[in-house]
Amino acid sequence: MQKRDVTAVGYKFTHVLFPRRSKQLLHDWDLWGPLFLCLVLAILLQGGSSDSDHHNPAFVEVFVIVWAGSFAVALNSKLLGGTLSFFQSLCALGYCLVPPVSALIACMVLNVANVEKIHGFILFLKLAVIVVGLAWAVIAAFAFISDSQPPRRKGLALYPVVLFYFGISFLILMKQ
Repeated sequence: MQKRDVTAVGYKFTHVLFPRRSKQLLHDWDLWGPLFLCLVLAILLQGGSSDSDHHNPAFVEVFVIVWAGSFAVALNSKLLGGTLSFFQSLCALGYCLVPPVSALIACMVLNVANVEKIHGFILFLKLAVIVVGLAWAVIAAFAFISDSQPPRRKGLALYPVVLFYFGISFLILMKQ
């Protein structure tokens, strides 16, 4: 990975953090950022728990869920007549994992700050952070994908995107 690749990954991260439409962004697709985000998500979700009956998803489970889900959403987008290539769709969906991964990190920080007296408030705050991450990911993904879909099929293209990020957010919620 060269410096220009790192710069391009950072540039795409800013496009997800501040969603806006950009055809140039998808023209220069890559899978470095999505791979990095998937690895971070899988490693953080796999982390040990003090409860013996608490099941954390294995690294491979998270990795397969992310890539198989991205594959299914990208294939759906292509079959609906979208103009993005398959790998451009994978790139956009992968980079839009930034908000859920950020929500997971924020929830892990809240776990450290968890005090018995305010446990209910911390739990509500975690849920709010996860919902914001979900909404942000869907909005960012739609900003990337919406221009590539025929006008009458945008809803059909968005529905699997929402389900994909809901599944990722549900994994994060179950980790908490």
